[in-house]
Amino acid sequence: MNVSASMSAPAVSVSTTTTIGEAARQMDAHGVGCLVVTEGGALRGIVTDRDIVVRAVASGLDRDDLVREVMTAPAVTVSVGDDIHAAYRTFRNSGVRRLPVLDERRVVGMLTVDDLLMDVFRRVADLLGPVAWSVLEDPPGPQDEIGHRTQAGGKSPPASRGS
Repeated sequence: MNVSASMSAPAVSVSTTTTIGEAARQMDAHGVGCLVVTEGGALRGIVTDRDIVVRAVASGLDRDDLVREVMTAPAVTVSVGDDIHAAYRTFRNSGVRRLPVLDERRVVGMLTVDDLLMDVFRRVADLLGPVAWSVLEDPPGPQDEIGHRTQAGGKSPPASRGS
C-alpha cells in the first residue's frame, strides 16, 4: 500500500511571510495541527501547533512575527509513491509526528502518526474480524442442558444489546 492511501489531502499551506497569528487561525479553521510552509510553490518547512506554543509564545514572540521564525526547516518528507512501510520507518527514525507528502517537489498531502494508527487499526480489524465473530457466536464457558452459556448459580446471561 502506498502513502497516498493513508494521507490527508490537500495539505494546508501558508507562505513564509504569514504571521504566527494567521497560522494559528488557519490551523483552527481547518482543524489541523500543522501547516506546510511554502514559497513559490516549493516546500520551505513545516509549522506545528507545538512550534507556535514552544518557539513563539513561550519565547515571547508576537503574533505578528512570521512563521519562518518558528517553523521547522528542512521538513522531513515522504514521497506520494512510497510504500507505507517506508513512512513507518521515517517516523521511527526521525521522531516527527507529521510528514508532508511530496509528488516530485510539490506538496500533495500530509501523513500523520494518527493516520498510521488508523491503518494499524484497520489491519487488526481485518485480521481479527473472523476470530472475533467466531468467539461471539460460541463463547467459551459453562454449558447448561440445552447448550447455552450460564452464569454461576445456573442463571442465564442477560440478553445482548444486539438482541
